[in-house]
Amino acid sequence: LIHADLKKQVHHLSPNSAAVSPHSYLRLLCVCLCLCPAVQSQNLVTDNVAVVEGEVAVISCRVKNNDDSVIQLLNPNRQTIYFRDVRPLKDARFQLVNFSDNELRVSLSNVTLSDEGRYVCQLYTDPPQEAYADITVLIPPGNPIIESREGQVIEGNETEMTCTAMGSKPAATIRWMKGDKELQGKSKVEEMYDTMFTVTSQLTFTVTKEDDGVPVVCIVDHPAVKDVQAQTYLVVHYKPEVKIVVEFPDGLPREGQNMELSCQAKGKPHPQQINWVKVDDDLPSHALITGPDLYIENLNKTYNGTYRCFAANSVGESYDDYILYVYDAPTTTPIPTTATTTTPTTTTISLPEATADSRAGEGAPRAVDHAVIGGVVAVVVFAMLCLLIILGRYFARHKGTYFTHEAKGADDAADADTAIINAEGGHNNSDEKKEYYI
Repeated sequence: LIHADLKKQVHHLSPNSAAVSPHSYLRLLCVCLCLCPAVQSQNLVTDNVAVVEGEVAVISCRVKNNDDSVIQLLNPNRQTIYFRDVRPLKDARFQLVNFSDNELRVSLSNVTLSDEGRYVCQLYTDPPQEAYADITVLIPPGNPIIESREGQVIEGNETEMTCTAMGSKPAATIRWMKGDKELQGKSKVEEMYDTMFTVTSQLTFTVTKEDDGVPVVCIVDHPAVKDVQAQTYLVVHYKPEVKIVVEFPDGLPREGQNMELSCQAKGKPHPQQINWVKVDDDLPSHALITGPDLYIENLNKTYNGTYRCFAANSVGESYDDYILYVYDAPTTTPIPTTATTTTPTTTTISLPEATADSRAGEGAPRAVDHAVIGGVVAVVVFAMLCLLIILGRYFARHKGTYFTHEAKGADDAADADTAIINAEGGHNNSDEKKEYYI
């Protein structure tokens, strides 16, 4: 119609022309096409579909403002699957879900990789309209596999682990977790046949003693599956940890006491060899070693020194030291007392002993409590004062016999006055010879 109308317009514009040049004809054709009104769209729409292999895909062709035009669905090979509500294609996996003036909805069950492609929704209008739905088939990866370079790792060494997720579409992503901490690995993607992918992630880290028994998890992320993971547990070998424990005595080691030291060692593998030595000297001749324990009888100061316990396993050797300092044997100190004539009393005071561990830096005994000493001294002084008061009262009540220098010749005198008169020196000295008792 446009072409016929264009000829009329050209003839009208150039009536005297015998012919119209092709260049002028095409120019006028383009102008006419630009001026022609556009056909109103009926809004044919559809959606892309992603479906896991073996599941069901649903394709929906929807129309707005439909004027009773026919809807049909075609496969990627342009074969008609459904024309209105009729299925010309002999594939029972396609089933009609809904048909109306505004929608044609079709399901495809047991989807395979060969079903992937572009499907066409077609509306018979003038001109016809088309919309496209891309079906993407997702193939989940197989179960991930973790491999370790070595089964047992020594503390402080590096270990390397590999996680592989095979045969997925699209390619999966791999994450690593060690305990509750996420680690970063290096991933490599390898494309296989039919756009299938294999992903390998490599993880390298340095192990510590605390990593023993900690789970390492490989997590695979893929749109077709959730929570796909594999895990392994770290086995870390480490050298022994050694600690010396005093079993007895409880307090300071003193002369004459017995002592037992226990060597506590743990490691992986468990220490099989434990030895006791005395640093820069020999062990006492009668010291007894029983497994991890060292027993010493009848301590004396010649045993002072550093005692060392060694423990070893296949990883290495460790030791711990105990510094022995033998103190004097405990003693009691009696305090002299004074007894009265009525009740004899004896008081003995024992000062508290200081206690301390004889490990390095802890060998000095604790200071005696000064408050206790002050209280004891106060009691003793008070007792002595009471004793002195009692003795004074006693001697005041019991007078003694005293002899005075009486005048010679007093024995023959009739009375005292005569004796004084007859005394040596005569009457003049009588006042000087008198004695008074106060």
